[in-house]
Amino acid sequence: MSEATASPGLVIPQLIVGLGNPGQQYDQTRHNIGFAAVDGLARCWQVPLAENRKFQGSFGEGVGAGGKKIRLLKPSTYMNNSGQAIRAVTDWFKLPPTSVLVIYDEADLPIGRLRLRLSGSAGGQKGMKSAIAHLGTQDFPRLRIGIGNPKNQVQGSQKDMSSYVLGRFSARETRTIEQVLKLVVEAVELSLQEGFEKAMSLYNSRIIVETET
Repeated sequence: MSEATASPGLVIPQLIVGLGNPGQQYDQTRHNIGFAAVDGLARCWQVPLAENRKFQGSFGEGVGAGGKKIRLLKPSTYMNNSGQAIRAVTDWFKLPPTSVLVIYDEADLPIGRLRLRLSGSAGGQKGMKSAIAHLGTQDFPRLRIGIGNPKNQVQGSQKDMSSYVLGRFSARETRTIEQVLKLVVEAVELSLQEGFEKAMSLYNSRIIVETET
């Protein structure tokens, strides 16, 4: 059955997708911050996630902020093919692309920052490239979580960058990321209650400052 958004003109997420790679070797890596965000939402809303072959990922349904029906997805297709799982869910539930919120890592943002946008290109993020290809449009909301850049990025190779994003946060960074993930929950809950544009206006300027201790 088709599900329209409750308020005309407002972008209200109905499916929230976290991008990442399956497997213990990728757990808690920078590139899997999207998975961590969805896990945080699942805990907050008490939505159980379970492997779903039909949807090619870990999937759950429940009630989010404001009593809104919500679906959560962590694709198990590996990052480059994330769009397959997203399309499987949107086709099954007949969801429009504008109701799909994709959460993923962004190396061009410092740790402690979020960036919410209603549409845009993949910007070199292969999971987003796949999502855009399978949804057939760039017009769907996304929330990028800053993971920072390696110190040697200017001189470094693509291999250096790959090692960085597939590495884990330091203890200090982890403390900051824990606060960032709480901010993500707040932003997503606001988008469910008052629309994604409202969340953009309030959370694109927020920053969590790293502490020394």
